[in-house]
Amino acid sequence: MKVLILTVGTTRDPLEVALAEHAPEGVVFLASQESHPVAAELLRDYGNSFRHHTLLLEDAESLLEAYQKALRALRKALEWEAKAIVADLTGGTKPMAAGLALALTGRGVVFSYVGGQQRDPGTSRVLSGHERLRLLEDPTARFGLREWAGFTRAWNGLNLGAASYELEELLKKPLSPSETRFYGAMKGVVEGLMEWDRFRHQEALRRLSAHLPVALAVAEAWGHGGKVRVLQALEDLLPHLEAIVKAGGKPTFALLQDLLANAARRAELGRFDDALARLYRALELVVEVDVYERLGLVLKDPTTWPEGFPEGLKERILKPRGLMDLLEAAFDLDLAFGQKGTLAQRLYGAKNRLQALLQKRHESILAHGTRPVEREDYERLWDFLAGLDERVTPLPPWPKF
Repeated sequence: MKVLILTVGTTRDPLEVALAEHAPEGVVFLASQESHPVAAELLRDYGNSFRHHTLLLEDAESLLEAYQKALRALRKALEWEAKAIVADLTGGTKPMAAGLALALTGRGVVFSYVGGQQRDPGTSRVLSGHERLRLLEDPTARFGLREWAGFTRAWNGLNLGAASYELEELLKKPLSPSETRFYGAMKGVVEGLMEWDRFRHQEALRRLSAHLPVALAVAEAWGHGGKVRVLQALEDLLPHLEAIVKAGGKPTFALLQDLLANAARRAELGRFDDALARLYRALELVVEVDVYERLGLVLKDPTTWPEGFPEGLKERILKPRGLMDLLEAAFDLDLAFGQKGTLAQRLYGAKNRLQALLQKRHESILAHGTRPVEREDYERLWDFLAGLDERVTPLPPWPKF
């Protein structure tokens, strides 16, 4: 079905031209109290040839009401399962035409207008019989405003898959060379963030290093402050990513901070089971990082252990029965090496409180139970970690538009 949404004024001729040219199977009239008789006349003479519905505006000079009624007209057309929708904004007041355009741009609607060169000198209206219908391009379609809005929503919502899709749709449009360069580079940036979110740090750094400078350079050339702000903030995070890659898989505070930031992103999406699972791993990593930073030992890599490493700790460290066993082994390791007041020791000293906090994690469906993790469960363990040491903090969040 082809549906025509028609703003109705007090002049009938251009509306008849629109009906004749478009030959719709359904018509939604947007009429005011003053122009409603014109809509009634059109229905009397042509109503048998199409399905119809009329929406009346109480105030024909209200942009807000025109906008709201236009959205209702669109819903009606969709109720009729319209395959093509045309919005003609010839008739009615200027606020009615403006409201129609504001409501329907970027929604796949074709606009039309009935004008003409020969006009009555007194009224400036097109002379009857000299009307000419023009199809009007939706500018938001040409410039990809709808897709860019979808991209920013997806980016801000951490839905990187959807963000990548919107960029692909933008790249299908007839773009200028700089637009093609920018959107292509942004797609590379999004792919880099997706790799980062999967802990594939080396590949993330490769993609971001290649594409982020290109996107930033184009945004700066355009003078688009919002884009520049976001991309510069992302650029500021690259040294953290570089530090993780440079460490070559060694446990470092940069890696720990990245894991905490990843947990925070899961929590932001309401995925508290996933977030809490990451915090549990963060507790282990705190111990590994602390030992590595002080002693140069990688707990899970015996090739880094020096001569004289306590024989009785080897099995306990490589194959702990649980987190508490690892904490106790790290505590004893520090004693063997004469270390005091370490982060690992402080963590072990708080084991009773920690066990209570982890009970919710053990009951999680992702651990040993069946219950979901609630926000409060995640936040309590997050607060515990944050209180351990000033270095136990997440990387800054990814910037948003």
